[in-house]
Amino acid sequence: MRPVPELGPLGELTLPDSAEQQLPNGLTVIALRRPSVPLVELRLRVPFGGADLAASSVLTQTMLSGTSQRTNLEIAAELQAVGGALGVGVDPDRLLVSGNALVSGLDRVLELLAHVLTEARYPAEEVVTERERLADRIQVARSQPSHLVRKTLLRRMFGDHPYAVQTPEPEQVRDVDTAVLRQLHAGRVHPAGATLVLVGDLRPAEALAAAVRALSDWDGGAPPVSLPAAPPLRPGPLLVADRPDAVQSSLRMALPAVGRTHPDHAALQLANLVFGGYFSSRWVENIREDKGYTYGPHSGVEHSVAGSSLVIAAEVATEVTAPALLETYYELGRLANGAPTESELEQARQYALGTVQLGLATQSGLAGLASTYAGFGLRLDYLEHHVKALATATVADVAAAASRYLAPAKAVTVVLGDATVVEAPLATLTPVTREPV
Repeated sequence: MRPVPELGPLGELTLPDSAEQQLPNGLTVIALRRPSVPLVELRLRVPFGGADLAASSVLTQTMLSGTSQRTNLEIAAELQAVGGALGVGVDPDRLLVSGNALVSGLDRVLELLAHVLTEARYPAEEVVTERERLADRIQVARSQPSHLVRKTLLRRMFGDHPYAVQTPEPEQVRDVDTAVLRQLHAGRVHPAGATLVLVGDLRPAEALAAAVRALSDWDGGAPPVSLPAAPPLRPGPLLVADRPDAVQSSLRMALPAVGRTHPDHAALQLANLVFGGYFSSRWVENIREDKGYTYGPHSGVEHSVAGSSLVIAAEVATEVTAPALLETYYELGRLANGAPTESELEQARQYALGTVQLGLATQSGLAGLASTYAGFGLRLDYLEHHVKALATATVADVAAAASRYLAPAKAVTVVLGDATVVEAPLATLTPVTREPV
């Protein structure tokens, strides 16, 4: 077998041509040129923190269901005529309208977007149909371990903060009607603080002009609601969420982290990669490759507007739940109390820098990245600073970040599994409490 060649040097970071304008109504438009294919990607991010969870969830399913002038089928047909599509999603921070179209259809897509933003009517028949589908999907999700353990972890992490509950109950969804949706839309779907990102084979100045023509009349609504800062993590006892007769356990841990603009961000990102953030990490090598406890363990920093955290996740067979946690504690402690090798750091650095390049390589990836950054008050030129920080971080920097954030004593830990089997072994490692799912 021929040896794997050494990684070559990464190319220099090249940011695309761009233009930006804030409209009088408060909407910021960012246009980026990426001429790989004759398409344009669209991302409209509207601040939505503090909005009613059930109503927001139904709104995403019904926002494109019809307006005062067009049915949902007519909207879909007009989008298809320009090779386009639109979709709507929501999370605790923002409402996101995303889509794409042929560049030649940009004006039409923006006109349709503006029409939906200002004229969505939420027809009763469509609302009933879509809320029932959503309620059914939530009901199914409630039986899935990944959903259950995530729900438990969020509650432990955030307490009374709005982030603590991110999925409504089916009964709450079924209570949402047309009047509720129209009220939510009128009060929260507005341009103040919103950002529209356009990426594609376009001239940025012309794209800005198209957005101005289409969206200048979008108005209304109150100022965005500011969420309180996320509370600090309170480690406490390990929580076993009892799932009787489960054949595997879902292990989740949350550790403190920092936002993208914090001086420790790049070093923490590298420390996480050394620990468990990619396939060649210590934790993956330990509990997947060496011991076979799990197939796909992973760790990563999750950024929200109100705070950031590092989340560790693994699914393990019930009988090795405690050993898997012990090895997780071991690898966290080993890094928090020691330092990566130069080789480990360089491998993690190459991965992190390569990931930045990949994120910029496609129109869709570039649009998503620019939209995400905009939600945190950043622009793509932030990447120049971040790439420099990644490239210059030393072993000492990464060791300091690991010591500051990755110590296992700082973790909030949740295990979803059969408590009658896993609780006693886990209790030999750490204090444990139990609750039903």
